[in-house]
Amino acid sequence: MHPAPLPHPLLIIGWQERISLPDLGLIDFAVKVDTGAKTTALHAEEIETFQKQGEKWVRFRSPDIPGTAPRICEFAVFTKRDITNTSGTPETRIVIRTPVILAGRKWKIDISLTDRGSMQFPLILGRRALRHKNIAVHARHTYLVSPLPQPESAAK
Repeated sequence: MHPAPLPHPLLIIGWQERISLPDLGLIDFAVKVDTGAKTTALHAEEIETFQKQGEKWVRFRSPDIPGTAPRICEFAVFTKRDITNTSGTPETRIVIRTPVILAGRKWKIDISLTDRGSMQFPLILGRRALRHKNIAVHARHTYLVSPLPQPESAAK
């Protein structure tokens, strides 16, 4: 018995890449790819839940990405998950499901919302987001499938 053919050839990405989250208005921004993290985490502020047509929704302010102003986003709550944060402390986080674009490929991923304000990257791309996508991470290289970010001073 042979496994089913994969829809895409193997894509090798670096441990830093640029992605887009079009439904959040975040286009082509730098992220850290972390295979040690199960779930993708996005920096979000002013997180609040509310009811919309009988369903639980979340409203939050998106991260400040160079070239993109933060905005208020609203999504249906996909689920809540117990996640161990970078300090090793478990916390319950709201999770949304939204499309991601990486190297021209587009699929939906789960993203937990949390305060990553003290972190270098506003989003950490976890291994669940890459699962079953025929993507491998090269731990020694960065930006293998996307352009290097330009320093903010050079962009002005």
